[in-house]
Amino acid sequence: MSVNDRLFDPSHAFDHPATVALVAVIVIGLIAASILIRVRKRQGRLSDDTYRELIARTRSWYILAAAMVVPILLGAAWVYGFFLLLSLFCFREFARATQLDESRIECASVVLGILVTYFALVDHWMGLFTASWAFGIGLVVVGSLLPDNPQGYIRRTAVAIVGFALFGISLGHLAYIANDPLFRPILLWLLICTELNDVFAYLCGKKFGRRKLLPNTSPNKTIAGAVGAVLLTTLLAALLGAWVFRGTTVNYWPHLVMLGLMISILGQCGDLVISSIKRDLGVKDMSTLIPGHGGLLDRFDSLLIVAPGVFHYLNYVKSTGVGWDQPERIITGM
Repeated sequence: MSVNDRLFDPSHAFDHPATVALVAVIVIGLIAASILIRVRKRQGRLSDDTYRELIARTRSWYILAAAMVVPILLGAAWVYGFFLLLSLFCFREFARATQLDESRIECASVVLGILVTYFALVDHWMGLFTASWAFGIGLVVVGSLLPDNPQGYIRRTAVAIVGFALFGISLGHLAYIANDPLFRPILLWLLICTELNDVFAYLCGKKFGRRKLLPNTSPNKTIAGAVGAVLLTTLLAALLGAWVFRGTTVNYWPHLVMLGLMISILGQCGDLVISSIKRDLGVKDMSTLIPGHGGLLDRFDSLLIVAPGVFHYLNYVKSTGVGWDQPERIITGM
């Protein structure tokens, strides 16, 4: 696949058979959820409040699914744009919730660090992408000196660095996957498994949950829910992954099982990280942007730790890494 085809040509969207199946899974899953909610309401098993909440969440999922799937199908350039906007808006939510937005220099430093990170991944320049960690942190640490206000310096810089790490670097790993010829099935597989991991944890916790996992951090999460999610997500990720990675060195059961474990465990860790931040701030949701879900961070928190973990695992075990067989430095090397 040429660079232009990968970046801009949607005619290659369904070249990989797994892409067709994964898109079908998303569409069928959403329709099935809508039908199930209405059936249970007619059976009298849902209260009016619960029914309205579930309908709102499902409608939001239709929009979220389209917002994620359409860029993936259109081409890598659209994927870069989607995740750049996601990174910036997630940081905006975080900055507002933590009142970091009152410190303009720190926010500007983080945004500049995010832009450099995304330039590196669009350019397919792994060296700069790796260095963007140090660049962004250094920019925040030094930039925070400019207001000449030592009072609160540690808090401002620490919060800004956390924001840059979670919403710039971590989410940037998802966008970097678009440099691989298999980016469409890989990203769809990763998004489906990560989001269903949350569903599995909720359902298993509802059915079998007794003992709380971390009650002070996330009161609704149970040990049974966490274990059930690990088992179900690992099985799902391995089965779907065998199709996605067919013909590659990743299609080996120990690798597929390890990826499933990573998606489930790291996904739950990302959820708990944002839950801990919210408890520290004393807020229920990071915002009210998405009806039935809260803010972007409330919906995409599971991806924050999953993204770099899965990216680097694939980069090590896939014979062609993540995009190693594609031209590098496509902008700076011209």
